[in-house]
Amino acid sequence: MDNSNGYWNATLGLLGRILVIWFLVSFGAGILFADALNGIHLGGYPLGFWFAHQGSIYVFIALIFYYAKKMGDIDRQFDVHED
Repeated sequence: MDNSNGYWNATLGLLGRILVIWFLVSFGAGILFADALNGIHLGGYPLGFWFAHQGSIYVFIALIFYYAKKMGDIDRQFDVHED
């Protein structure tokens, strides 16, 4: 029972961190902090605009790969991985 609680806590911790990053990038950088970020330009476009339209997609894709890697690590740590 102890091992399953540890696995569940590790999984929820990972999901929590990913959701916070997802929120900060999509809602935070794209909407809340857009005015502050628009003073910086990336590729000729204001950074807030870039995050709202393209940057968040890149971060979401990176989060997918990060999640897959870290879940594999958690699975191996708790010996529930597939060979």
